[in-house]
Amino acid sequence: MDFAISERMQVILEMINEFVEKELIPLEPEFLNHEFVDLLPVLEEKRSMVRKMELWAPNHPKALGGMGLDLVEHGLVSEVLGRSPIGHYVFNCQAPDAGNIEILHKYAAEEQKAKWLQPLVNGRIRSCFSMTEVDMPGSNPVMMETTAEKDGEDYVINGQKWYTTSADGAAFAIVMAVTNPEAPPYLQASMIIVPTDTPGFNLVRNIPVMGHRGTDYASHGEILYQNCRVPQSNLLGPEGHGFVIAQERLGPGRIHHCMRWLGIAQRSFDLMCRRANTRKISPDGRTLGSKQIIQAWIAECAAEIQAARLMTLHAAWKIEKEGAKAARHEISFIKFVVANTMQRVVDRALQVHGGLGMTDDTVLAYFFRHERAARIYDGADEVHKMSVARHILRSHAEGGIKAALNLPG
Repeated sequence: MDFAISERMQVILEMINEFVEKELIPLEPEFLNHEFVDLLPVLEEKRSMVRKMELWAPNHPKALGGMGLDLVEHGLVSEVLGRSPIGHYVFNCQAPDAGNIEILHKYAAEEQKAKWLQPLVNGRIRSCFSMTEVDMPGSNPVMMETTAEKDGEDYVINGQKWYTTSADGAAFAIVMAVTNPEAPPYLQASMIIVPTDTPGFNLVRNIPVMGHRGTDYASHGEILYQNCRVPQSNLLGPEGHGFVIAQERLGPGRIHHCMRWLGIAQRSFDLMCRRANTRKISPDGRTLGSKQIIQAWIAECAAEIQAARLMTLHAAWKIEKEGAKAARHEISFIKFVVANTMQRVVDRALQVHGGLGMTDDTVLAYFFRHERAARIYDGADEVHKMSVARHILRSHAEGGIKAALNLPG
């Protein structure tokens, strides 16, 4: 793997980093202390600036108006944008829109692309992804109670979903529901486009998470589908291929998440170092940074961030070269390694800030409460660990550790 960054990519990263520092980080106090909707006018101004800089939608195809960056390149961009909670939104590569755009680009019919994909890339509408269910294990997407039954030329959808991110304010949902209950488990569910103004699509609430309900951009909706009727032409891809499409979506999506988490970790690390250098703890002017335990935390955090970063870039590189299926274990590795690295760094940074860290006067408390879910969504840590452990043990028994870890020689 070549770790060199092209001159073009270096310029892009420098431009984005400068924009985040000068235009977005100063907006964070308002973001943390006001409703997101109150910030929309100023955020639209920032989005207009991004378009003029030709940095809009970095991971989406050029033909649709994006930058067309590959997965490794976008991973580097995602790390920079992750330094601010509003970075991805302003550049139009936020979840769940980014993953939905990938699905629509690959599986949508031309009419669906014109109606939903292009406006989504242009930033004129938002979308949500409706898969996780209240009473079913989110780490096992073949277990699903929501159904979509055929009635004439329509699907009639019934079921209950939650953690439908950004449902509040979305124009449409991509819903995963059982269409073929008699088929093998991995071929039972399909993905269907459901406009959110369809009768029977009921946004019950924005789920309070760590004391914050969230609106629009940062919400997690609970949705009740009650005889929600949509045309069968709203099907995405072949019927029964919902699980396959979901897996294709989740592989690259985990790269986006992990690099964003690394941006969060790096921002928290920078704040921790600044605090350690400036917070006086004695009359003679000594600072927190003079304490060995703080120095140890800083050294450990720096090493852990770098290790997690290299793991993630390698996983992105392998997906680009060999596909998500070949990189499935690398994807599992980074999912739990990076999530835990981020959490340790944020926790230590908050600890170094003391009482200040508990307030919303810095971004650390937001990171602490908002990103704890990283160890749960897209498959809980424990699920990924069990999966790769079973593979390693099986491969080790059959061919030794080189075969287990795909080592050369």
